Amino acid sequence: MTNYIWQDKKWPTFTWDDKELLKQISHCRLLQGKILAKISSIGFQYEQQAQVEILFEEAVTTSAIEGENLNRDSVKSSIARKLGLPNAGLSVDRHTDGLIDVLLDATQKHKAPLTKERLFGWHAALFPTGYSGMHKINVGKWRDEQMQVISGRYGKEKVHYEAIPADKVDNAMNSFFIWWEDHSKKIDGLLRAAIAHFWFVGIHPFDDGNGRIARALTDMALAEDVNQSMRYYSISSQINAERNNYYDILENSQKGTLDITSWISWFLDCFARSIERSEGLITLILEKSRFWYKHSQTELNDRHKKVINKLLDAGKNGFEGGMTNKKYASITSVSRATATRELQYLVEMNILKQNDGKGRSVSYDIVWE
Repeated sequence: MTNYIWQDKKWPTFTWDDKELLKQISHCRLLQGKILAKISSIGFQYEQQAQVEILFEEAVTTSAIEGENLNRDSVKSSIARKLGLPNAGLSVDRHTDGLIDVLLDATQKHKAPLTKERLFGWHAALFPTGYSGMHKINVGKWRDEQMQVISGRYGKEKVHYEAIPADKVDNAMNSFFIWWEDHSKKIDGLLRAAIAHFWFVGIHPFDDGNGRIARALTDMALAEDVNQSMRYYSISSQINAERNNYYDILENSQKGTLDITSWISWFLDCFARSIERSEGLITLILEKSRFWYKHSQTELNDRHKKVINKLLDAGKNGFEGGMTNKKYASITSVSRATATRELQYLVEMNILKQNDGKGRSVSYDIVWE
């Protein structure tokens, strides 16, 4: 039988090597300071755009980690509604709306106490129908059955993790809540976020949604650390990009000893990369804003704008193969002849430039600053 750390009599008294982690924490703090300085210099309008983009990434990727693909338009509409933006759509999926509620509550109300009732509310928001897929689950309450994390097809399953017995969940979570409040100022905020994530996932208190709530708790701890209700980096986006390593380090660290230095080290590196990833996103937001300011008086129809935004969203040289006549026609639902005329117009307006290539390989990209 595999020994899990929750079976240790000293659990959850985690230990770690401060000396080994000090350099990583210092690096993270340096990156944190740089991005906050960058945000403060771009102005409120762009700051709000950055918040929307980061929240969008957080919602899409925290679900993608669990193998769930959200409707991107529904996510954008829900965010716009919650933030009171004028471009909110009409149709919003209840499931998506609930997820955005959780993500916003975690950061905008990071000073509010973390309680059982609050987590139950988050869980109910994630599963508004009472079902996870086709399976009915306990919603807004702790699980009442044994929990195993399993992969593989029927008959060849592999058990990656077995959580603490269901009858011990309530006491385990009460200990977690006490620690959360008691250590809000006692240890470094980044360490607290890493430990909280690991500890909550180890308990696995719900039938489903544990990963999403663990990442929301991480966001809450990070928001409390810098006393900022707006998010400027998405840890979920980076975890999604590294999810195989994420699952491996979690699985390995939940076995063996209570020394979780390896998990915290991985978390800090992932956090640092999430900030670097976010810097690229903020740079892209500024480039898009400068572009539209420059072309604010250029006469453009809705098809022009749709194609331009796709190219802008992809970034410089990011739209694979460039914008071709065929792609333009497909995206805008026009004939190839109309696509040719409209592409040529955008070239004449100094919005697009032709890439290298002739004949059928002709493609275009934005005229970047």
